[in-house]
Amino acid sequence: MPTPQSAPSYASGACAKPLLGDTIGENFDRTVLSFPERDALIERATGRRWSYAELAADVNALAHGLLELGIGKGDRVGIWAPNCAEWTLTQYATAKIGAILVTINPAYRSHELEYVLNQAGIRLIIAAETFKTSHYAAMITEVAPRCPALEHVILLGDRAWNSLLADGRQGDPSVLAERQATLSPDDPINIQYTSGTTGFPKGATLSHHNILNNGFFVGELCNYTENDRVCIPVPFYHCFGMVMGNLACTSHGAAMVIPAPSFDPKSTLAAVAEESCTSLYGVPTMFIAELADPDFDSFDLSSLRTGIMAGSPCPIEVMKEVIERMGMAEVSICYGMTETSPVSTQTRADDSVDRRVSTVGTVGPHLEVKVVNPLTGLTVPRGEPGELCTRGYSVMLGYWGEPQKTAEAIDAARWMHTGDLAVMDGDGYLSITGRIKDMVIRGGENLYPREIEEFLHTHPDILDVQVIGVPDPKYGEELMAWVRMHDGAEPLTTDAVREFCSGKLAHFKIPRYVHVVDAFPMTVTGKIRKIEMREKAVQMLDLPANRLLL
Repeated sequence: MPTPQSAPSYASGACAKPLLGDTIGENFDRTVLSFPERDALIERATGRRWSYAELAADVNALAHGLLELGIGKGDRVGIWAPNCAEWTLTQYATAKIGAILVTINPAYRSHELEYVLNQAGIRLIIAAETFKTSHYAAMITEVAPRCPALEHVILLGDRAWNSLLADGRQGDPSVLAERQATLSPDDPINIQYTSGTTGFPKGATLSHHNILNNGFFVGELCNYTENDRVCIPVPFYHCFGMVMGNLACTSHGAAMVIPAPSFDPKSTLAAVAEESCTSLYGVPTMFIAELADPDFDSFDLSSLRTGIMAGSPCPIEVMKEVIERMGMAEVSICYGMTETSPVSTQTRADDSVDRRVSTVGTVGPHLEVKVVNPLTGLTVPRGEPGELCTRGYSVMLGYWGEPQKTAEAIDAARWMHTGDLAVMDGDGYLSITGRIKDMVIRGGENLYPREIEEFLHTHPDILDVQVIGVPDPKYGEELMAWVRMHDGAEPLTTDAVREFCSGKLAHFKIPRYVHVVDAFPMTVTGKIRKIEMREKAVQMLDLPANRLLL
């Protein structure tokens, strides 16, 4: 008799509740009709509040204003700002007219901004004038002459923004209704840039169907209703904020609470307490910072019951504190990537603490996952490692303007190859065990060394450079650059490298450590041994050898 084989590492998310078949605008309008007087959006920093009826009025005004500017279906509209109410208004207004919202990381500098404006062909950019050390208006002015598609620049709060809303309030509702009637759930509606291995980020292009359903079903697994109030300190420019946050809320009639423009632990705790939030989002480092706040015990968090933790594994002691001290007994762990809208797997409310710290849960509703041998593409037996792949409604339309890159990521059967190594256990729970792609994840930010290496190659004194991730107790990983100098050039210091990058690369892409060498460790076939570089760096910098697997 043949020996029975282990079950294959494949799972599908059977679900009695059907997928949503409408556009984001249609779904939003349905929620407004159902819950017009309920809280929809609260911005703690300014004290501004919107009911669903009030939010709809402002969203529709902005949508009319954009139409008056000549922005139409398929046009790209950039949004470059920290978390604020206007960000959310823009998200839903562009969806209502079929414009494609291009979300731009607030930490970008002119080098990255220019690339995104041109690669996406952005016609209109809506931006904050400044935030912290970022002078958005100045950077836009700097690069605009080199961005031929860019026709309109609107700064939040200035005369142009106020006029856009004022003019839009005079719009004929039938015009917007007619525009919405021309839209399909399968239309592209969002481009989100992910750090790329080819030196520049790639624009993951997502449809109404992709992100509306992902937000809805993430919310379903958190048991959201119109009675929930979700505190969203994670950035809107990521799927974590705009999909798992905003769309999960509006598809259930729940309230969106913006605690601050960017993450601040005290503001987050205060928002939860003041607004009686039932759910709180964050990466583990955010929760660690909140728990460590000296005034933690002064905040009433008794309203919390759930939340989402994603971006990296959660240490068991942190998970216990989140449940015991913050009251988040139903806190959920999610795994995914921008290209899959983003969530593919999620823990459930009744999963044990061990499941929530050792796995990333099971497959989401209406999705499929499998673990394959990266060389053969064949599904491996459960318990064996391989590359995690996902398929279903969540898989992106493709990388904007890059069909070859799309084909490399999505195979002929529409499986998205994540590049992550995973193991599926007998119950279908997945553990992420490594990464195929040469990725560094710093505090939840996905960084590809190649992009940073290519930029550093523009330094006149650098002959060659290799960037690696090294362990860091706060961020999980930090960047380190190994540099070879041109003959006769003075060795570069870390400060000199940081000065060269400042203002051109986002702060989280700037190497924390710099090491000048005569040669890189190589294999006999001439390949650079980054593993050996990392081992040496750990000893050289006296770092802990282990690291969080993000």
